[in-house]
Amino acid sequence: MPVPVPELGSFNYVSETKENLDWADLVTLDFSGYGTPEGNKKLAAELIRAVREDGFFYVKNFNISQERVNRQFSIGKQFYEISLEEKLKYVPVGLDNGAFNGYVPSGRRILEPVSGIRDRTEVYNIPKFDGFFIHNHPEVIQSHLGEIEEFARSLHTEVLDPLHVLLAIALELPEDYFTNIHRYERKSEDHFRYMKYTKYTPEENLKIGRLWGQGHTDLGSWTLLFRQPVAALQIRNHTTNEWKWVRPQDGTLTVNACDALTFLTGGYVKSTVHRVSAPPKDQEHVDRLGILYFSRPNNDVRLRTVTESPVLQREGFTQNEFEKSGNTVPTMEEWTFAKQKWQRTKNVVRGDAAFRTAEILPGFREKIYA
Repeated sequence: MPVPVPELGSFNYVSETKENLDWADLVTLDFSGYGTPEGNKKLAAELIRAVREDGFFYVKNFNISQERVNRQFSIGKQFYEISLEEKLKYVPVGLDNGAFNGYVPSGRRILEPVSGIRDRTEVYNIPKFDGFFIHNHPEVIQSHLGEIEEFARSLHTEVLDPLHVLLAIALELPEDYFTNIHRYERKSEDHFRYMKYTKYTPEENLKIGRLWGQGHTDLGSWTLLFRQPVAALQIRNHTTNEWKWVRPQDGTLTVNACDALTFLTGGYVKSTVHRVSAPPKDQEHVDRLGILYFSRPNNDVRLRTVTESPVLQREGFTQNEFEKSGNTVPTMEEWTFAKQKWQRTKNVVRGDAAFRTAEILPGFREKIYA
């Protein structure tokens, strides 16, 4: 049952763009068919096609009401209305070394060196409610914490657990294979996020090449993104390398596969390259608020290729980059903080070649995509 909380103000979504954008044609997984052998087999085939070809896909009928989603957008809106002075009290100790739970302020990246324009991206990360993390939040978050916990936990039971079962079926593994390494009660660096992109002027957007965030991959298993109508997300097709816009679709979650699944499957599941563009001209005047969830394997999971999968054996996906290099395969915890430290590097100028291809762990060099 949802947790009773004080009333929230309404969240008003802006109108969708009327521009004719080059939208990606993505798979939609309809979870109303989940739970039977036939339904799961069909969904597993659709899932593996999505993560092999596009990386991003939609999920619908996942048993979380739009009203509950709207309330999370309202909480996020209220959080970003509090003063910067108050938000800065919740910057994590060790931010420069990869810490990420709490408030991460904007302005850490230089997008255009001549004018000195910096990023305007703020995030507030809330860790799992598994007993391993201290929950100390601003009042606007603390007063709704029970509801946030209930919502975040429901993402595991209603979305992530089914995705893990379907992936196991697709790889001909026991159905609980991936759920066993993503247990909610075990420590992992999953987190729920309120994320805000503050707008630039049209002139500023031109100076930064209409690109707010360069192409990258996420470090965990899955990223869940709730539908909001400001078009900005773009993905790079795995085959053609063409950039396509991701259309907001009513009643869906947008999901992408991430680095940990790539390591665990020896590259069979492809971590999706994506970026954040300036919105089209008819939405350029508004800020963009995002509600996301980042799923990661439990901290003690070592990111070795799953050799038990008959599919990976038949297809020849038997080693990941660490294994091919002969270096130590990291645990998920080691990988998380190595990549987070790289991601949080302060005062990087866009285009810095040394940053773009840094070796963040022995045997693995990162990439940023144009």
